[in-house]
Amino acid sequence: MLYIRFEAAEADEHGRRTGIFGLANGLARSGALSPEDWTWWRSNNDWLDAAYPDPGKAEPTLFDKSVHPHATCWFKDTAVHLLDRVPGYLALLDRYKISWREVRSTVPGVVLYEDADQVVVTPSGAAHSTQPRRTDLP
Repeated sequence: MLYIRFEAAEADEHGRRTGIFGLANGLARSGALSPEDWTWWRSNNDWLDAAYPDPGKAEPTLFDKSVHPHATCWFKDTAVHLLDRVPGYLALLDRYKISWREVRSTVPGVVLYEDADQVVVTPSGAAHSTQPRRTDLP
């Protein structure tokens, strides 16, 4: 199985890289999105919320930074119906000059949660194959 993650190109002060949905949500919460982009973002977030389970509802402490400070979500490569939505989010980030990268791995970390489409992991330090890609922003 191949796992895929889209995340901030740069880590924050805690060494974490926010995922693309978190980056897009941050833009929306800050009021930075144009009305058209906000409408697109809201519609796509609603679709994604309906399309797959929220891991945080299954395990309430999953995203608690005091319990799992580096928990990250990865798509399974078989989740094509979800991955098909990603290019729109990447284009949104590009429009607002938010740099991102794509990471692929066969062993993304210690699995904390898993469903048919995704895993949530904490890094294990295990060797794995990644292929980071950055956007080419001016």
